[in-house]
Amino acid sequence: MEKTLLEGIQAGVKKRDYRFTLHAGDRMTEGHISVRETEEALLSSDAEMIEDYPEDRRGLSCLILGITGGRRPLHIQCTYPPNVVVITAYEPKAEEWIDWKVRKGGKG
Repeated sequence: MEKTLLEGIQAGVKKRDYRFTLHAGDRMTEGHISVRETEEALLSSDAEMIEDYPEDRRGLSCLILGITGGRRPLHIQCTYPPNVVVITAYEPKAEEWIDWKVRKGGKG
């Protein structure tokens, strides 16, 4: 299911059939993350779903790790297709993540 879910998100991004929340825009501005970088990360060949949030108050969503063309790791939380919404995007901190994939000290 994770691969199919990611493929659905990527299909929405490829068609530009997705949107950003205001929160995502704020976090991206704070982190100097462009829309292009977000798209690169979501569409990267090594993108993967690292956490699933089936009970998120904003709706079914997941956290995706993707790498930009400039090799910058990004975490992007998106809702499930068919209505893909980027909830937040940020560059993970090395002191909080193992290989950008596993939270240090468990899920916070």
